[in-house]
Amino acid sequence: MIASRGLRTFSIIWFGQFASLIGTAMTRFALMIWAYEQTGEATTLALLGFFAFIFQIVLGPIAGVLVDRLDRRLMMLLADLGSGLMTLAMLLLYAAGDLQIWHLYVAEALTGAFESFQIPAYSAATTMLVPKKHYTRASGMRSLALDSSRVIAPFAAGTLLLVVDIDGIMLIDVITFLIAMFTLLIVRIPRPPVSTDSLIAHGWWQQLRSGFVYIMQRPGLRGLMYIFVGIHFFAALAYFSILPAMILARTGNDQIALATVQSALGIGGVVGGLLLSVWGGPRRLIHAICAGTALSYLLGDFLFAVGQSVEMWVIAALGAAVFIPFISGANRAIWQAKTPPDLQGRVFSAQAMLQSTAMALGYLVAGPLADRVLEPAMQPGGALVPLLGGLVGTGPGAGMAVIFIITATFGALISLSGYLSPALRNVETELPDHELALAGD
Repeated sequence: MIASRGLRTFSIIWFGQFASLIGTAMTRFALMIWAYEQTGEATTLALLGFFAFIFQIVLGPIAGVLVDRLDRRLMMLLADLGSGLMTLAMLLLYAAGDLQIWHLYVAEALTGAFESFQIPAYSAATTMLVPKKHYTRASGMRSLALDSSRVIAPFAAGTLLLVVDIDGIMLIDVITFLIAMFTLLIVRIPRPPVSTDSLIAHGWWQQLRSGFVYIMQRPGLRGLMYIFVGIHFFAALAYFSILPAMILARTGNDQIALATVQSALGIGGVVGGLLLSVWGGPRRLIHAICAGTALSYLLGDFLFAVGQSVEMWVIAALGAAVFIPFISGANRAIWQAKTPPDLQGRVFSAQAMLQSTAMALGYLVAGPLADRVLEPAMQPGGALVPLLGGLVGTGPGAGMAVIFIITATFGALISLSGYLSPALRNVETELPDHELALAGD
């Protein structure tokens, strides 16, 4: 009975966050197109991602302590409120004709600060609501929401831009934040019991460190974290920073082509999320992480690099994205099972801080590497054309395609390297689960 009530509460929260994800993705798509039209540089889009992670790096440990100390529902409410107000500020600036690129950087930085509280609070709250045997399915639902928003948002935003302009899309985004807040107001999330690991940390500084200490003392979790730091770096270097600019460059700023490819990424993720939600994932979750990530890089990044048509990019998007819910779902399920619930805010924030640092570095490197080095080198007569021109072509966007060759190679290698570590390879069996047992588990 308690377990079914928890699942029902999780489903209500999930619906509100799903609505908010759609609104946020629509706004980001519309503003991304607007920003690229202002400058025509990949660096502009890469910096949007970079600034999104600045405060996540700085605030991560603090957010973790507060998530474990305070009401997790309240943390999610305040984070959604802050993000909604930030969107409202962008709406007013755009409506007044005063919106500038640097405003977007500030908005992304502050929104990232709110997400540094919201994401670990959401993950830790899920542990208190969902029986352990359903962790992977719950992760599949979260991936399904994220990827469904990627399907809906690009075409919805592209269509609405013809009717209501960017300010209308941002108004819809504000409404979806209100929906998310309403779902949080009508539910209750139980507090976790106090664990031995949590009692060890006394004082603010020790609690800030406790998430990192917990991870570093467990080789399996430490190895898993290192793998995901590498995965996030290469994902930021290519997918999150360069992909939109590459497609726009290779199609003459065709917004429909970009929307099609981004929606294909979402469709692949939806299919993967549905499979994960129904199936629950492989018995050994580590295979979903190591082998699944390698396949995603090889099928996705490599085809994005060599493909020079929307049709090929759609195939690449589907091949890459279908594995992502399995990768993130398996990773999240392992961390939830191995970390005491009252310590999860700090552990998840420590993990997120290091991954955010890797992503910020990826964003920071991607733009200049594309605009200043590889794009000039892949123009007709460029220095790298004899070596790579036959593989990725030449002209606008070809230098960015080279980045996908790099990420396909090293992303696959770093993923498969997880099998070389016995502690990581056997983390599910050698590291004990936490002792929380929800009714019905």
